[in-house]
Amino acid sequence: MAAEVISLGCRLNLSESEDLRALLTRADDLVVINSCAVTAEAVRQTRQAIRRARRARPTARLLVTGCAAEVERAALGAMPEVDGLVANTAKLDPRAWNVAPAPPAPHAAHTRAFIAVQNGCDHACTFCIIPQGRGPSRSLSVQQVLAEVDRHLDHGAREVVLTGVDLTSWGHDLPGEPSLGSLVTAILGAFPELRRLRLSSLDGVEIDPVLRELLAGEARVMPHLHLSLQHGNDLILKRMKRRHLRRDAIELVGWLKVRRPELAIGADLIAGFPTEDAAAHGDNLSIIAELGIVHGHVFPYSPRPGTPAARMPQVAAQDIRARAAELRAAVSAVRQGWLAGQLGQPIEVLAERDGTGHAPSFARVQLPPGTEAGTIVTVTPTRIIEGMLA
Repeated sequence: MAAEVISLGCRLNLSESEDLRALLTRADDLVVINSCAVTAEAVRQTRQAIRRARRARPTARLLVTGCAAEVERAALGAMPEVDGLVANTAKLDPRAWNVAPAPPAPHAAHTRAFIAVQNGCDHACTFCIIPQGRGPSRSLSVQQVLAEVDRHLDHGAREVVLTGVDLTSWGHDLPGEPSLGSLVTAILGAFPELRRLRLSSLDGVEIDPVLRELLAGEARVMPHLHLSLQHGNDLILKRMKRRHLRRDAIELVGWLKVRRPELAIGADLIAGFPTEDAAAHGDNLSIIAELGIVHGHVFPYSPRPGTPAARMPQVAAQDIRARAAELRAAVSAVRQGWLAGQLGQPIEVLAERDGTGHAPSFARVQLPPGTEAGTIVTVTPTRIIEGMLA
């Protein structure tokens, strides 16, 4: 039976899982869990995925890699369902799997190509365990990235998404310390046929001047900015050891929206960080409307052993749940108004294989039956169905 790769967590894991599937095409009766450890809930889901996989394939060799395989190594390794662990930093090395080396095949299952141009993180946010799972920041060279883009375009990708653990730190470890803006410029210059380039989560204070201008005015860079924001209160941001304040996010988004009003804002937000009181939570709520956050990823805080935040005074679990629900409701309200404003307006949509697609703003759109996956079609939505334009 062919190898199966089960992916949890971030877009970077999704991209790496596609490479793993290509790498392991000749492996028999193998299940790989590409795990996540960003929260305690993510680790719980990893353990659930391991148990489900073992029940589904009782005779397969079951190996675990990913961030949880690093930071929860002893606990996962002790699970009776697990046959072994593969280091996260080695998971794309054929030697770790005892298979013949071969370049990964293009991600044929997707109309968008996710390209991991950066991995690891050099920062020390007090809540985050990921540097322990991913190691220090390291970047692909410009030539390596261009080769990856070329490979995906040759196999029909219509949109390229640049991903990384800390994407805006791309280049800091390369000769001359090039900026992410210079990489985007190089991609656009090398591939005039590429119509859609999208960026995954960005650290706003690391957006360089060239990238700012591209986000503000380059039509081929999608009008979609997802910020690694985390909170709207300055004291909480300092206790998180973030490098921005509330006003920095407001200034950045304000500057960009003046130049590109259609820009859609996404953000990661943490509910119930240690020491968060009602006033701080209020600041977290209010920044949603102030920035116009329409793609919100809300994470209830959960302490990760070994992080400084786990030793801080904790917020009661019921308050964390309630605050997370309020944040999600606030994002939903802003999003509903944003979607309503797009009704009756023609939108270019990249069709995917499930009968839906994404607008440049990353709004999801229901497509007419029979729309061919991988085509870019113009749709004029007339209604909203379960948070999706149709």
